[in-house]
Amino acid sequence: MIEYLAKIQHIEFPEKRRIIVISDIHGNTPYLIGLLKKIRFSKRDELIIDGDFLEKGQDSLGTLRLLMELEKHGNVHVICGNCDNWSQIFSPFYTSEADEHLLNYIMRKKSGLLWDMLNASGIDPFEIECFTDVKAELQQSFRREWEFLSSLPHAIETENFIFAHAAVDPSKPLEEHTTGELQRCDRFLDLKRSFNKWVIVGHYPVVLYGTDKVCANPLIDRDRKIISIDGACVLKDDGQLNALIIPDKNSENFSFAAFDSFPEMTVMNDQTESEKSYYIRWGDSMVKVLRRGEEFSYCRHVRTGYKMDILTKYLFTNEEYTECNDCTDYVLPLKAGDKVSVVE
Repeated sequence: MIEYLAKIQHIEFPEKRRIIVISDIHGNTPYLIGLLKKIRFSKRDELIIDGDFLEKGQDSLGTLRLLMELEKHGNVHVICGNCDNWSQIFSPFYTSEADEHLLNYIMRKKSGLLWDMLNASGIDPFEIECFTDVKAELQQSFRREWEFLSSLPHAIETENFIFAHAAVDPSKPLEEHTTGELQRCDRFLDLKRSFNKWVIVGHYPVVLYGTDKVCANPLIDRDRKIISIDGACVLKDDGQLNALIIPDKNSENFSFAAFDSFPEMTVMNDQTESEKSYYIRWGDSMVKVLRRGEEFSYCRHVRTGYKMDILTKYLFTNEEYTECNDCTDYVLPLKAGDKVSVVE
């Protein structure tokens, strides 16, 4: 994507209103609707969508149109994340070669905004010969959607908060940031940055900060005034969509709610928490298969040497050395009668 100076929006929230922050919806319209219903979102609240509401999921166009409708009420504010930069494809700097890469991306992913637009227009992606011509057709057919996307800020600043999709650099004014500096930064919490006002980001799933357990709840660093809220919706099999809830613009009494679609069941027997555990996760998932089984395989994590049973279907190949889906051997402490959501 093209790098340029970021667009910053300054807002002053009314008194005595909840501020709800949601990030990384990734085209999962049912989760967004379910979460808004769960927190009883209304016109008396302020809603910040902290970027990456498109791509990866199955309904990017539906999510976009829902946010466009909500934004009309004046209390919904949408930030452009790195997955929402699609209006850039109409820039004069976007070449026909880039269009070919774009078509390859669409065909590989078989989801996302352009895929949804093509299908809504009755255009078979597999019959496209020149995407540049088709792109011009999409520009005409979805003019309102493109205008909305091109109007979005890359960060929102208030008296006490900065909302940016991925990161902020405290060494320079917000207006001097580029789009990439605000939209793309993995492991922002590890950069040891501190701020005078609260910085709320998404982009990097919070589960990936863990090493021994899986937890997708928002991370709040009160000493450095940073909150990371990406619950890995769509990206992880056990992902959830988080809503950070700020009771009032002058409050630091933060809470959160989360939504997922997993079935809820009742625990039958007590279960003791495991004494040790490890979380094999994206970016560090190479294992050696020591004993392959039909349901579980006994494996050694290559980097750490940690050994655990992994669901055989989570192994990406049949080779001795292979990467695998995110997994952990952590055992939850449970009591008979507890209610749990069942992922697997």
